Amino acid sequence: MINQILNSAWGQASNLFTLPIRRRRWVDLLVIAALAGIVMGLVFVAREWTVLQRPVVVINLSPWALPKYAILSFARAAAAYVISASFTLVVAYWAARDPLAERFLIPILDILQSVPLLAFMPVVLLAMVSIFRSSNIGIELSAVILIVTCQAWNMAFSFYQSLKTVPKELDEVSRSFGMSWSRRLRWVELPFATPGLVWNSMVSVANGWFFLMAAEAFKLGSRDFRLPGLGAYMSVAVEQGNVRAEIYAILTMLALVILLDQLVWKPIVAWSQRFQMDDAVKVEKHRSWLLRLLRRSELWLRIRRVITNLVPERRPRPIAPSDISEEHTAFQKVLGGTMLILVLLALALGGVKLLGVLTSVSSPEWIRLVKAGGASMGRVLSATVLATCWTLPIGLWIGLSPTWSRRLQPFVQVVASFPASILFVALIVALQRVGVDLFTSSILLMTLSTQWYLLFNIIAGAQAVPMNLREAAKAYRFGLWKTAWKLYFPAIFPFLVTGWVTATGGAWNASIITEIVQFRGQTYTTFGLGAIVTQSADEGNIPLLAASAILMAFMVVLFNRLVWAPLYRLAETRYALNR
Repeated sequence: MINQILNSAWGQASNLFTLPIRRRRWVDLLVIAALAGIVMGLVFVAREWTVLQRPVVVINLSPWALPKYAILSFARAAAAYVISASFTLVVAYWAARDPLAERFLIPILDILQSVPLLAFMPVVLLAMVSIFRSSNIGIELSAVILIVTCQAWNMAFSFYQSLKTVPKELDEVSRSFGMSWSRRLRWVELPFATPGLVWNSMVSVANGWFFLMAAEAFKLGSRDFRLPGLGAYMSVAVEQGNVRAEIYAILTMLALVILLDQLVWKPIVAWSQRFQMDDAVKVEKHRSWLLRLLRRSELWLRIRRVITNLVPERRPRPIAPSDISEEHTAFQKVLGGTMLILVLLALALGGVKLLGVLTSVSSPEWIRLVKAGGASMGRVLSATVLATCWTLPIGLWIGLSPTWSRRLQPFVQVVASFPASILFVALIVALQRVGVDLFTSSILLMTLSTQWYLLFNIIAGAQAVPMNLREAAKAYRFGLWKTAWKLYFPAIFPFLVTGWVTATGGAWNASIITEIVQFRGQTYTTFGLGAIVTQSADEGNIPLLAASAILMAFMVVLFNRLVWAPLYRLAETRYALNR
């Protein structure tokens, strides 16, 4: 059977480009050109990754070099997203379905999402460079992994929250039919989680662009690990004070964001709407010109038929619950326990080595770090409050109105995907000139980096409010404020908690950029843990860098245990509409 399928697929693939293109030839030619462009781009990126390590990378500030840098930056972001999505599907599912693993994995995710980017960079970079001594793969992989550290957590929490709020009737039906865990994941849980995962993927990719400059223009002490890309281009332009090059970089990034929105995110959002679970929710359908164009291509239809034959679709069949093997369930528990033990052992070994590094940090330095952590915590919470104040009403307005949702979501997607960190230096200098110190401006800049987490989650929550409840509120003549307090706020509360958790994590990461800025030989800094992390990384002070990261992780975990964990339980037990 398998041989027949492979032979049939091979025959169709061999005829794919040899048969005449009969209708809409220009559409098929566009598909061929796009495939050829993808192949050429992969070859170009592979050559760049496999070249010998260069002591110093010279960044060309000519505008003609920007397309090459844009391709390299996009390749790193795409590789990071693939790793983040794979991590999300494995770890979030594991945490949601294994109570024992959940006790350990969720706190670990809380820690990892808030440990600053530069705290990962020295260890990851030195390890990768030592593994790949003769090529540039080590430095490239370290940049990709660094982007993963600011992408994966938001996606993982979104998928975890979706799995924990799957409607009971769907879960009961799947279990009554005896579906295995893999079938439930494919036919129930993944479709239910897809809309939220798509929106949070856009936020995660936008956050990856946010830290592109740090990942591509990293320095550790006297060693320069710069990589050619848009982040490095912008970093060199800022260092040299080349305003024209900065404008070129901003325009190129804007063009790249718009292209990704039209060619990637808009088709994915339109596709994800087929998984809308609640028919009572009124959401205007998104349309994608790219999907309509592909449906008119005979060549694309043939490619889809080849893929379908290679991977035949199998519908779930009813299976009696008694037919489910208890040994299979026991094997899953043993496998999950073994993986958890390996994870904890790895963390324990890392902890032992870390304690040896921390012994060189003096008591006065620890006291200084604690004070700096309190200052950064105040900025993080202030930025989260400011972001909530404007995203809550605007997100409800956009999400509850199908018309405005269709009109504004493309604009919001583009603005959210644009990395605000590119503009940070110019904004800080402008605010300094009008008398706003870095203590205040860093809060405003943190707000720019956290607001999109909240806005996208609030929009998703507002779109999930059932229309029958909205009609009931109108029938009982609830006013605007009563409807918001009794219906809208409780309905979006689970989404809002997820937005708060990821927003505060993003704010902690943003502190390493907003609390210290270098511009034309001058350094603007304010007292905070993020500034200490950046300074210790620049100086190559690994013990102080590790101590800063550990303190930040401890503060985040303590706050999560005292605040976010009770709010998550409240959202699951009292404010989940599908319970």
